[in-house]
Amino acid sequence: MKTYGLIGYPLSQSFSQKYFSDKFETESIKARYLNFPIESINDFPELIKKHPYIAGLNATIPYKEQVMQYLDELSPDASEIKAVNVIKFDWTNKEKPRLIGHNSDVYGFTQSIKPLLKAHHTKALILGTGGAAKAVEYSLKKMNIAFKYVSRTAKGGILSYDELTESIMEEYTLIINSTPLGMYPKVDGKPDIPYQFCNEKHLFYDLVYNPEVTQFLAEGKKNNAQIKNGLEMLHLQAAKAWDIWNE
Repeated sequence: MKTYGLIGYPLSQSFSQKYFSDKFETESIKARYLNFPIESINDFPELIKKHPYIAGLNATIPYKEQVMQYLDELSPDASEIKAVNVIKFDWTNKEKPRLIGHNSDVYGFTQSIKPLLKAHHTKALILGTGGAAKAVEYSLKKMNIAFKYVSRTAKGGILSYDELTESIMEEYTLIINSTPLGMYPKVDGKPDIPYQFCNEKHLFYDLVYNPEVTQFLAEGKKNNAQIKNGLEMLHLQAAKAWDIWNE
């Protein structure tokens, strides 16, 4: 039986496992989708050895960047973004698969946010600097939207949360949370931005989808901002991953 799966740690919840398990059942596809919670990326080669039937993998926090050292090839998007969330297994050589890294975050994010963008959404703040943030950066560049990174510590052009003034918040009307802050089960977390300076011109986009309305989105809504969570993005990138595995 063809096996697909997800690597990450921890994997207390998995959208991908439910999505693909439902897909396989509904479409009568003889395959399964498993979670592989590996504590260290150093365990990745052993995982491949133990499961020689794997047809494709997804990668999530914290391995979107770390897994690249074990791949044989990167797609143009993944190479430029320097983050991978889809791994295609080419079993032409039956003894050892050729591993090709792709990034479907870009497709999912771009397609889900485009319908919400208005003429004044020309500048964005990306909260967080991890693998997901790099895909957001790549997408914004493609859409000609200027951006600045925001992190806990200011360095090399990256703003700290403490540096977000009223004028900056007024200028950057697209706010994207690429951190796991507020994600279940730690639902009380939220990025430390000055929400009081936001208004109806702002669009808050959270890559987190569980809970449906995070504290980040709730604060945006309280200040009349438009809000969107990451659920549609996940559906789109999962569909894209399936296309990649079967192309």
